[in-house]
This record gives sequence, structure tokens and C-alpha cells, in this order.
Amino acid sequence: MASASSRIFEYFVVCGIGPEIRTLEGNKGFQGMEVMYMPSLLDQYPPSNHSLYPPPPPQLPTCVLPAGVEFYSSGFNSDDVTTYPRSYPIVLTEGDGSKIYVACIAFRDPVCEDIIEAYQIPANSFADKCICVVSRSPSFQVLKDALEELFILCFSPAGSSKPLWDVIAYMVSNVPLPTPGKDRVLFAIENCLLSVEAPPKEGLPHADISFQPLVQCLDVDNLIRFFTAVLLERRILLRANKYSLLTLVSEAICHLIYPFRWQHVYIPLLFFSGVDYIDAPTPYMMGLHSGVDTSLLTMDGVVVVDLEYNRITTSEEIPSIPEPELNFLRGEILKLLHPNVIWIDHLKINFGSMSEQYVRCGNKPWGDEHDFQLRLIFLRFLALLLSGYRNFIEPTTNVFNSQAFLKKRSRATGEPTESMLMITQFLESQGFMDYLERCIMSEESSNNLLDKLQDATGRGQNPTTIFPSQSVEPEIITVAEPDVGDAEPGSRHCYKQFPSTVRTEEQEEKRRSILALASGAHSGRQNPSSPMLANGDSKAESLSSMERAAERERMVLDIKVKLQRLWSRLLTLGATEDPLSSFEYGTILALIESDAEGIGGSGFVECIREHIILGWQCRLTDEQFIAVKELLKTAINRASSRNDIATIRDALEVSAEMYRKDSNNVPDYVQRHLLSLSIWDELRFWDAYFEYLMEQSANKSANYVTLVTAQLIVIATHMDGLGLPDTDAWNMIEKIAEKNNLGYKQLIKLRALLSHIQQLRIGYWGLPSGKVQSASPYGLPSPHLQDGSDGSHEPTEASVVGRSWVHSMFSRDRSIRANSFSRVLSSDSTKTGATSGKADLLPSGQKKLHSSMRILKGHSGAITALHCVTRREVWDLVGDREDAGFFISGSTDCLVKIWDPSLRGSELRATLKGHTRPIRAINSDRSKVVSGSDDHSIIVWDKQTSQLLEELKGHEAPVSCVRMLSGERVLTAAHDGTVKMWDVRTDTCVATVGRCSNAVLCMEYDDSTGILAAAGRDVVANIWDIRSGRQMQKLLGHTKWIRSLRMVSDTILTGSDDWTARMWSVSRGTCEAVLPCHAGPILCVEYSPSDKGVITGSSDGLIKFWENEEGGMKCVKNLTIHSASVLSINAGEHWLGIGAADNSMSLFHRPQERLGGFASTGAKSAGWQLYRTPQKTVAMVRCVSSDLDRKRLCSGGRNGLLRLWEATINI
Repeated sequence: MASASSRIFEYFVVCGIGPEIRTLEGNKGFQGMEVMYMPSLLDQYPPSNHSLYPPPPPQLPTCVLPAGVEFYSSGFNSDDVTTYPRSYPIVLTEGDGSKIYVACIAFRDPVCEDIIEAYQIPANSFADKCICVVSRSPSFQVLKDALEELFILCFSPAGSSKPLWDVIAYMVSNVPLPTPGKDRVLFAIENCLLSVEAPPKEGLPHADISFQPLVQCLDVDNLIRFFTAVLLERRILLRANKYSLLTLVSEAICHLIYPFRWQHVYIPLLFFSGVDYIDAPTPYMMGLHSGVDTSLLTMDGVVVVDLEYNRITTSEEIPSIPEPELNFLRGEILKLLHPNVIWIDHLKINFGSMSEQYVRCGNKPWGDEHDFQLRLIFLRFLALLLSGYRNFIEPTTNVFNSQAFLKKRSRATGEPTESMLMITQFLESQGFMDYLERCIMSEESSNNLLDKLQDATGRGQNPTTIFPSQSVEPEIITVAEPDVGDAEPGSRHCYKQFPSTVRTEEQEEKRRSILALASGAHSGRQNPSSPMLANGDSKAESLSSMERAAERERMVLDIKVKLQRLWSRLLTLGATEDPLSSFEYGTILALIESDAEGIGGSGFVECIREHIILGWQCRLTDEQFIAVKELLKTAINRASSRNDIATIRDALEVSAEMYRKDSNNVPDYVQRHLLSLSIWDELRFWDAYFEYLMEQSANKSANYVTLVTAQLIVIATHMDGLGLPDTDAWNMIEKIAEKNNLGYKQLIKLRALLSHIQQLRIGYWGLPSGKVQSASPYGLPSPHLQDGSDGSHEPTEASVVGRSWVHSMFSRDRSIRANSFSRVLSSDSTKTGATSGKADLLPSGQKKLHSSMRILKGHSGAITALHCVTRREVWDLVGDREDAGFFISGSTDCLVKIWDPSLRGSELRATLKGHTRPIRAINSDRSKVVSGSDDHSIIVWDKQTSQLLEELKGHEAPVSCVRMLSGERVLTAAHDGTVKMWDVRTDTCVATVGRCSNAVLCMEYDDSTGILAAAGRDVVANIWDIRSGRQMQKLLGHTKWIRSLRMVSDTILTGSDDWTARMWSVSRGTCEAVLPCHAGPILCVEYSPSDKGVITGSSDGLIKFWENEEGGMKCVKNLTIHSASVLSINAGEHWLGIGAADNSMSLFHRPQERLGGFASTGAKSAGWQLYRTPQKTVAMVRCVSSDLDRKRLCSGGRNGLLRLWEATINI
């Protein structure tokens, strides 16, 4: 067999209803005729056990039968068109962007007799089945023709001369992929001759489809709107009542944007159950059958293209194509389509004359010539739109200067650049960036049809001259028909249903087992039996070992089916019904208690797990909660008596998952009610659980120490969830660690984690009932430390962190448990080995902390920029500058306001007016304030008089960053990709010191060295030496927008939307470390000067502390005190301020390290202690700034209010 890459047919696949029947909602078994079921992959060639070929895409069955599988009482009926077979193509996109092309025929086929018998489906039933040919080549026509011939051959009354699967195997194995422009391959299926060829690579890409459906479904104006939306990479949803139409139109529009490529999610035919993907926030192009309801979706910004009704709707306006190019495009399309669409557009334009090519194809039915002319029209349009674009690619950097291109166009057309919204958005698209990279900076530049067309047009040549000549006839390659072999002459193979391929013994055994279980479940429903067979049952005694095994399987399935039903009913009891006295609760309890083999207990736990997997939100009433915890306790007790570790383990995991699934709605924590069970005190259980976790680890290739540590953390989390005493938990963890040769360094880290989460648990739930908590549970050292203790040790680092949590929590009142991280726990934490007289401060002796929260009103729009005047920027060496500590805010109300926190009640010092659009950036020095706005301008103000000194204009897009420099200079960056330096005294731009290929979002400058760093949407961090006027480095590595940047000496930190932060060396231009582990874009990065660590904050709400350990940056601590995006991190020598979008702020303190103390040998960044966090109020915050010198944090909200928090600390 030829390799898959050299064959045109990669797979032949059959999909339909398999031996394991499940509805689209996940319910097992046959549920009726009018229910949709999950499709399965039934047969394939090459077979699944073929070692040379990877399996077909796992999503294939779901995609080729997007509505699912339905059962019918009848098959094909020539009088009923709904029973006719349907032929349609689909396109799948793999993770690397490559496409898989599939031709499908869906039809009704008789259900297999063994499935009918096992599931008790009505006799002579039919179900949807789909046969498919899968290929990497976009040869839609030959895929369709070959598949239709196989379908006809199967159901032809005359039959075939060879078994059908032999015909399929020969076709898939022997038909080669033709060489583009050189070969034509001929092959036969029975008596039908088929051919396939591919056009030359020098021409337009291979498009083996007709563009006629696209131009028939949409009129010219809607076609152009659709084309524009695709160019601008909007979220696009196509609707039609025919699968073929969705795929053909999607493929056609992708070919019309050539030489650009669609760079985003591409699903021409979306399976019905994936309708919620439509609300995805990123660009996509998807097709959905018009019968699927989307009324419950938000659809904000989605461009809906209704192919049935020639209609395009969207909540966001699609910018219009500029007038000259629009007139050209519209006129040329109308000339081509005039014979077909005269009833739509013939009154608008007089078609008195048509060019030769349109006359040549206008009098013929739509064909290949029409397709070519339509593609050429759109290519000519793009050449006209981008006329002269190559002149704006800088030869040294290969960067396209979009602003210069727009200015040139503005001068040529007289159109202001502000009105070129469509072109501006197109030049910022990923498709355009990808085109520049492919065709300007790579080997594809030699075959760039866009450039060739622009050159030919400039020379006055016919556009068709750029395409290769078709004069050379392709070489014919004939695939010989297979030998009939030993078949008798004249013998025919006829089929009443599509045949199955020969299964292996393993496949057949698996099928029989599944159907046997299904058959047992249904017989169990008709003949309810006891969970246990009576000892004296003569029938049981007469059964063979195989029959007894089958009987037990049926019994197990019967119990599980009953439990599923009872559990579902228990969850749906009415508000007035008591679950503890219900029939459902009593029956489940009886099944668990009376079952000596443990099927009831394990089945009940499995019941809960399956419901969670299928999307159950774990929302329980108080009464249901009591019932569930009592049933779980019973199941664990019974499993303990049988030494059934697996059921105990599963119950423990399920109890934790119920809380993690919906922590705000579960009225209590199930796991903590299991503490009274004795099994948790036994090392054998935790030892077995650890071994299970090691076996199940998905990352077995990881470092062994890392793997062991990760599993011990899982165990420690469960121990704390149960509320095990700290001493007992740690002793068992340490024994498991020693058994698995874990180093002492890792033990210390584990100890810190365990003590820390113990503090959190007790602060939230209080001391657990059922066990006596040890008198000194926190900061307890390892037994190894106790052996050599001299009584002089400080508490462990985890105890220090725990105490900071004690001071930051509010109360344990159950009525406000939802705010679990805002409570105070009054608890004494004593030093290890110390006497009672050396205890930490008692509540009566604690220092009283004075705090103040003020609301500053003045803005009428959302706060969009916030800056704190630091002592450094005003050179406040002795503390005599009154403006040090001022906050300066900017808003969507176009105003800049200066606030003095020292003046209580009259904080507003000045209001600065001058901008006409929202403020985006603010900075200051000793005497001036500078602001940048969406109005493309920078304004410099006098700080004392509030006078507008200068308005600096020169940027062509919103200003994103501003920085006051020494010597009356200002540094600015904007969305036009430029970084400019201005002289305030002369009101001029001194130089454009840096240029990026896309919008700049963040900027840093070191005034002492003259090094400038800027980054943003072009995913590159650019470094310039502005004193020498040269670019030093282009730091490549991030894959998405860079949103945050910090430069300290020779080190640069960057945070990106690709969920990683990176550490770079400025001098070497290399990436020194990648900091992953966040679950969202990194919005802020900070350097901690006291320990040379790194702190990152993300949209996932996490704050991570990183240290340089053993030659690499390692995350040493995670903080989860914020529940929304972390917007600001500001670190000083001993203080750290953090603000988040949920209107929460936190202040951390790092004590001075003392010689001989524990802190001098402990962790670095982990030494930050949470000092205060104020009570959070409801507001959505846009920006945060902090004044660490005065312990003040200020946040600006969408409601226009500033929230100033001041903690006066007495150290």
C-alpha cells in the first residue's frame, strides 16, 4: 500500500449507530424513535490495527452526522423525499491549520439484528448511517463521484463482481495523488471510469468546487459585505438548510480572499450540539443548519449570513470598502453575473457594453470559466486596494509601514486617513500579517500572483497573462483494475444493507461484551431481581463459570441502572418533600447496606461522578445535602469493612469535586463531614491512594521528584479537606515521602503548603467536629527537626503566612461564608519549642491598625488611566515635595484630574481640560503633567497653574503610553506602532525613535542608559538605544499580544496573552526564562528588588511569585486572594501593592531579615506577608495605582469613582 501522503484517498469510513448506544444528552440505551443519538465510527479502511497509518480524526463521526443519529420505522421510500440519501462535503481543520476534505453520503440503513435484540428496539428498524471518503486533497468532485459510485454499486440490483470492501480497499490503496499540472489519473470503479488532476502550482490554488452557489444565494451587495467581513476577520456564522451549501460557500469565500488566508477557527458544518461555540469571543467562520435554534445565545457582534433568504445581520457595523475600489468590484461582478441575476440588479446599472471575457462566458451555463473570472475579479480588486504596498516595506527590517501607506493613499484619493476604517482594520488583521510573512519574507515571494498582477496592470497587459499556459496536455496515468481472483465467472455480490468489514477477534469480542451488558440491563428492567443471588438457588448452581460471570454482569448493570434512576429522582424532589424520608433515599441506602459485594456503594459513587462529568452543577438544598453526605458515609463505611480501597478513594474524590464544581452553591463542604470515619487514620489507605495517583499520572515523563511531589500535594489537599489534625496528616505524608525517596528540600516545601492550607481551611470552616485538633497545629516542624531541636527555632515560613491570613480575615459567621477570603480568625500561634510565656501577641496585645477608605467623586465617565506621583519622579529626597503622593486620573469624560490625598474632604486639586476623546495614559515630573488620549494627541500641563502648555500632534492613532523625561522631553507610544520623542519647549517631534509593525501597548525607558523597550500587538518586544539611534534587539518568543513590560538594568520582563511571562537579557537578546502556569493573559509583571524575584498577575486572578532556584526560575507561591483580573503590581523594598478588577486591593509587607533568624535562610519571595486587604465593595475596576511610601492604593472604576484606601501602619 502506498503511503497516505501519496494517495488521493486517505480513508474510507462508515459512521452510524454502534453497539454502545447513547443519546446526545448522554443517556445510555435506546430511548425511543424521536431521540437523537451519538454516532460512532463503525468501519474503516485502512483498518484501525494498521501500524503505518494514524487513525481518522476522532471528531469525524460527530462532524459527518452533525444532527446525530435517528431511528426510523421505515427505510428509503421513493414517494417521500425526506428518506432520500443525501450527498454533501465537509471540511475539518486540524490543530496545525491543515485541512481534511470529506465526501459524505447519509442514508437510512437497517439496524443490525444483534443491536435490535440487545436494546429491544422495534424489529425492522432503520437508522442513519454515513459513508465517507477522507482526503488531504481538495478534489471535491472526484471524492463525490467515487463515493456515489460505491453507493450505487452496493445497492444496485445487479450487484458487483467483487466484494464491496475489496473494491474499496483497492481504490484507497492504489489511486495516486496526481502531480499538479502534469498528471491526470484514470481509475475505474466497476464499469465507471473516473479521473482526477490538479492545476499547476503557479496558478490560483486548487479549488475543485463551483462558485455558483455563493453568487446565487447572495446578491452583489451582500456578497461584498460578506467578503469584507471575512477580510476583517469578524465572527461569521453561515445559516442554510442544506449541508452542502454551508461547506461550498465557506470554501468559496476562502478562495476569493486569495492570496490571504483565513487564520482563525474554521468549521463550515458545525455539529448541532456545539451551538454554544457561537458565543466564543475570538474570530471564527462556522456554518450551522438553519433548523438549529440560536435564540438563547447572545450573538453580540456575530455576522449572520443567511443563505436561504439572502440576508446579513450583525450588531456591529461592517466598514464599507472605499468608493473607488467598491465601484470597480461591484461593476465587474455585475458584468459577470448579468445573465443570472438580472432580476436583482438590472435596473441599477446599464450593461450597454461588456468586455470580451464576459461575452465569452456570459451566454453559457455556469462553468469553470465563470469560476475563474470571479476569482480573477476579486484578485484584481485586492491588487487595486493594495496598489503600491511594496514601496512601504522597509528593506532593512521587512516591516510594513501602514501609516505611510495610508497617508499616500489619502493624498492620492483626497480621502482623510480617519475615514479609511476598512483598510486600517484590514492592515491590522492576522491574515495580512501572515501574507507579509509568507510572500515577502519567504520563498513564496517568487510565485506571488498579487505582485504579478500589479506589475502586469502597470504595464497595461491583460491580467490573464500572469497565469501559466494550459497548452501542454497532462500525462495520463491509468490505475489497472484488480484481478477478480478465485471468484466464479458471472458471480455477483448484492447487499440489502451496507456491509460491515471483517472484524478481528478482539473487535468481535468487545462488541459481544457491550451488547451482552445492554441485553442484561434490559432484561433486568423487565425482571427485577435481588442484588444478591440466594445461596440455595439451584439455577445459580447449575450455571457454568461463563454463565455465572454473565449473570453477575447483568446483576451489576441492573443495580447501577436502578441507582441512576433513584439518584436522578432524589435530585428533583419538590421543595416540600423531605429527602431523608423519601422512597428514593431509603432504596439507595438499602442497596448500599445490603450488598455484601459493594456494588451498591461503588455504583452510588459512580452515579455522582457521572452526573458531574455530564454537567451537573452540584446545587443541593440543605436537606439534599444531608442525604448525600449520609449516603456517602454509609458507602465508605461498607467499603472499609470489605477493604475496598477503590470505592473509598472514589468517594473521597467525588466529595471534593462537589465543592470545586460549585463552591458558591453547595451549602456546606461534604468532605469535612467524613472526618469521623476511621479509615482516614490508616496509613494503608493513603499509601494505596498515592500508588494509584502515581499509576494514573498523565505526565509520567516528568521528573520523578516533581511527580511524587505533585501526588503528595493532592493527598495533602484531601487531608485538609477532611480536617485531619495537622500532626497526623504530616506524619503520614512524611512516611509516604520517605518510602519514595523524596528529598528533604521537597519535604520542607510540602510542610509549608500543608500548614498554609490548614490555616485557610480553619479560617473558613472553624475547627472540625469528630476529632480533637492538636493543641499546636501550625508551624509544627518535621520530626527530623525535632530530633535536633534546641528550642531556638523561629516558626516555619508557612506559619508566618498563616498568621498574615489570621489578621486579614473578618469572621466565621456562616451567613457571610461566601466572602471566605475576607475574614479574621483570632488564633494564637506559638513558636516551636517555646514556653507559654513566649507565645505570640494575644488579641488583647495586638497592635491596632488604623485604616481609611475614601470615595473620590468628580469624573462623569469610566476611569481609564490612573497615575501616582512618586518621590523619585519629583526628586523628593528629603520629603518636602507636597505633590509626591498625588494621584492623577483620566476618564472617558475627556478630563484629567489631580487629587491630593492629604486634604481629607477636599482631595480634588485641579481639573485639566483639553482632550476630546478618552484619556489612556498619564505621567508627570516636578512641574508638568502629560496625558495621551484616543484623540491621537498628547497634552502637557503645568502642575501648579493647571495651564495647558503644549498640545503635541503627530501620532495617527490613539496614544497608549506617555513618559516625561529629563530635559523637557516627552516620550510617547501609540497604536500606530511608533514611539516618538518630543521637545516640550519647541512643540516639535524630535525623532521617531522606534517603530513597531502594530499597536504599542506598553513601554519602558531607562533614562540613565537611554534604552527604550516597547511591545504590543506585533508580539515582539523591541529594544532601541535612542542615544545612538539604533535598534538593539527584537525579542521573539511570545505568540500573542504583549500587554505588560518591566525593565530593570539588563533584564526585561514581558507578560502576554499567550498565558506566559518571559525574562529576557537586553544585552544578549535572549530569553532567559519562560514563566508559565497561569490560566489567562498576563496583565502585569513586576520585579521585586528586595529578593530579585518576579511577580506576575493574570486575568485568572492568580498572583505568582517566582525565584531563581537551581539554575531556573521556579514558582514558589500562588496567591488566590483576588477573584478577577490582576491589574496592577507595584513592589518596593519592603511593601507590595496589588489591585484587581473586582475592586479588591491588597498590601503585603516584607519584614527586615535578622541575622541568625529563620528568614535569613528561608525562601525569598515567599517572605511577602499579606498585611491588609480592605473590605471589597461591588464595582468593576479599570485601573489601579499605588503609593507604597504612604501605604495608599487607589482604584478607578467604570462608574467614574476613585476608591482611595490608606492603611496607616505603626511599625
